[in-house]
Amino acid sequence: MSQAPLFEARHIVKNFEVGGNLFSKPRIVHAVDDVSFTIGKGETFGLVGESGCGKSTVGRTILRLHEPTSGQILLDGEDITHVNMRPYRKRMQIVFQDPYASLDPRMTVGDIVGEPLDIQEVCKSREERNERILELLNLVGLNSEHMNRYPHEFSGGQRQRVSIARAMALHPDFMVCDEPISALDVSIQAQVINMLMELQQKLGMAYLFIAHDLNVVRHISHRVGVMYLGSLVEVCDADSLYRNPMHPYTQALLSAIPIPDPEVSRRQKRVVLEGDVPSPINPPKGCKFHTRCPYATERCRQERPETVTVAPGHTCACHKVQEELGL
Repeated sequence: MSQAPLFEARHIVKNFEVGGNLFSKPRIVHAVDDVSFTIGKGETFGLVGESGCGKSTVGRTILRLHEPTSGQILLDGEDITHVNMRPYRKRMQIVFQDPYASLDPRMTVGDIVGEPLDIQEVCKSREERNERILELLNLVGLNSEHMNRYPHEFSGGQRQRVSIARAMALHPDFMVCDEPISALDVSIQAQVINMLMELQQKLGMAYLFIAHDLNVVRHISHRVGVMYLGSLVEVCDADSLYRNPMHPYTQALLSAIPIPDPEVSRRQKRVVLEGDVPSPINPPKGCKFHTRCPYATERCRQERPETVTVAPGHTCACHKVQEELGL
């Protein structure tokens, strides 16, 4: 992997307005709040956190499917925050969570996979287009027999393979995988994950991999970012994060991973978080996690912690961790 980042997000903020009418102002949902990270060429950056923490919104915002409220998006060092995205769509693609919803039921698989080629006017002839479509289908484990079928004629795993083929049609450098296996049977999930890893080795793509399954994230990711209520609280390489989590929220997430051995599971110390996730419409003052953190102090309730480097390649936003390390 290259030391120079292929992709960089700097202080990304995304707010949504909800409600509001002639007699009242709309309320602001703080979906993504000051998120920064980099992804190198050929690297997979995993993004984990509870439902509603803003993971998918981050993925859509950095591709500018949602326009960011503020912040910068850079691709190969070039600021693409406010430019026309059409030329960059070739290099940045997404695989959506639900293959049932992301594929047009009125189009054949050949037309679905070929649509990016048509929009970007890549192929000079229909023969070249069909050859490219067949090449893509073969790459994800499908064949020519599937070209003229419709999405409803496929299983969930096959539909997601079609989605991946469509995303790869333009040879992207960077792909957002927004929970690509969560809607699939467990038996199919491993096939799709292994396929993504093989494609990365062949083509050198970088991934932002968004998921709930922490074991899957560890398996596929080089580095992992942990999100809570719209903010990144910890970023580290995958092995170090799972071996030595520092932020209390990361420790709670990892302690919830099921352990198949009953004896080991009984000895495992569980971190049980009390209370509910606060509303992103009215996030807590200070550290957002203080309402559920067992180590919260008055400083946590009043002052938002800065994200600091606590070890080489390891950043964390927690007053307790910083005080223990003398930072």
